[in-house]
Amino acid sequence: MNILALRCGDDILVIDAGMMFPGADLLGVDIVVPDITYLLENRAHVRALVLTHGHEDHIGAVPYLLRHLDIPVYASDFTLALVKRRLAEHELPQPPRLEVVKAKDAVQIGCFSVQFIHVTHSIVSARALAITTPLGVVIHTGDFKIDPTPTDNEPFDLHTLADYGKRGVLLLLSDSTNVEWPGITPSERAVRGRLEDLFIRAPQSLLLSCFTSSIHRIQQILELAEEHHRKVAFVGRAMNSNAEIAHDLGFLRIPDGLLVRPPELREVPRAARAVVIAGSQGEPMSALAQVSVDRHKHVAVEPGDTVALSARVIPGNERAIFRMIDHLSRRGVEVVYGSTTPPVHVSGHASREELALLLNLVRPRFFVPIHGEYRQLARHIALAEHLRHSGLQGSFLLESGGVLEIDARGARKVESVTAGRVCIDSGSVDEIVEEMVIHDRRSLSEDGLVLTVIAINRHTGAIESQPEIVTRGFVASEDGADIVSRAREIVVRTLEASSEEEKTDYGVIKAKISADLKRFIARETSRRPLILPVILEV
Repeated sequence: MNILALRCGDDILVIDAGMMFPGADLLGVDIVVPDITYLLENRAHVRALVLTHGHEDHIGAVPYLLRHLDIPVYASDFTLALVKRRLAEHELPQPPRLEVVKAKDAVQIGCFSVQFIHVTHSIVSARALAITTPLGVVIHTGDFKIDPTPTDNEPFDLHTLADYGKRGVLLLLSDSTNVEWPGITPSERAVRGRLEDLFIRAPQSLLLSCFTSSIHRIQQILELAEEHHRKVAFVGRAMNSNAEIAHDLGFLRIPDGLLVRPPELREVPRAARAVVIAGSQGEPMSALAQVSVDRHKHVAVEPGDTVALSARVIPGNERAIFRMIDHLSRRGVEVVYGSTTPPVHVSGHASREELALLLNLVRPRFFVPIHGEYRQLARHIALAEHLRHSGLQGSFLLESGGVLEIDARGARKVESVTAGRVCIDSGSVDEIVEEMVIHDRRSLSEDGLVLTVIAINRHTGAIESQPEIVTRGFVASEDGADIVSRAREIVVRTLEASSEEEKTDYGVIKAKISADLKRFIARETSRRPLILPVILEV
């Protein structure tokens, strides 16, 4: 949920506007975006939004921001293509002003001159920013790692950063994600050996799941598929969309005749299939999760197939991922994941030695670590202490809302501004759930509560009694008897259409019941109550 405001006099420059997905405590919430109260209070001074790259935690809140602020957005072509796709899902009060900038381009925004510097990351077209102000240069690294052998042969532009370092840098804002990892982060090319081994050894279908924005990874998969004479199918909406965008912009080379549509997979021999599929984080309704319980309409696995999770486990997703792996393993599938040698996944963030190298090249007067948990920010500050003898005058750990003020006299923390999270319901900026009502929403949403209670035998998955449905704040009991009765039938049909394995996997069965009930109730009432399935183990 990255967002940063840089202010100089009457000009405010916003850097990134990201979102995050809610934890289990935020019932009825689809996404979480930053609280932009400070920007709204100073809307007359906000000049532009600059985006470092296209990951959701950096661009996901752009529609929410542009709904309130009519400002231009500057970013690379690939980043803006992802932004356009997200903006298409929203109605803005005015057409967005999207400005494409290339690496080494500079734009004047109020009193800021912003130069875009190419950096290597796990997504194409990632940029660092060199922002020249009347007081000096501010370097914002964005997310990065220093990859000496990138798959697209576009190396990290260390020369430009070093040149700024020679001339003098006022402030460095640097990615801290992997500061706890010693050494350097392996190159993206490091995964090729493991991927090639999979193509050689997999006797039947090979399913590879990575982040849908990992275009470098997808390119390597396509190249290996061509070499080993396997047809490729992209499965999952985001996977297809991102691959199409990358191909249209020239970031993804797809050999002629290599791709097949998912429905055509049945015509391809199993030993000649390579499926690039979304769902590496085990989301219950994702393509790979559906495959793992034999519920995908185009893709099915059999004993002897191979599935590779070429992505890191995002903290909080462990249970869902391992549950999905269990389902696949029950079907006789070999699942490759985690730490392997060679690796099946490498990080897109710089480790300690790379972070130290960047600090030594830039040699700022002041340093603020960004993009990390508190412990990581603190450790990054400790890493920077070796620069005390070569010009570093101060390091500052800023939490959400924290403000650093710099003037001719130096730098200091000052009073914080309003910051935090805004919870969005139904993926729409029209339904904002205030923080204070999140607790109440657990029992009663804006459109009411539909609670469905199902008793399931923990051993067999059998339904022990008819589902019970309780509503609060949704429909009056005398008017809603028919709706409740029909909703109960929907739940029964969903359970009858589910396998025993799904019924005993409460994450999957709850997601299915919620999806089916949400569609039914929206169709019948045009309302969107909080739907809360409760499973009672007996």
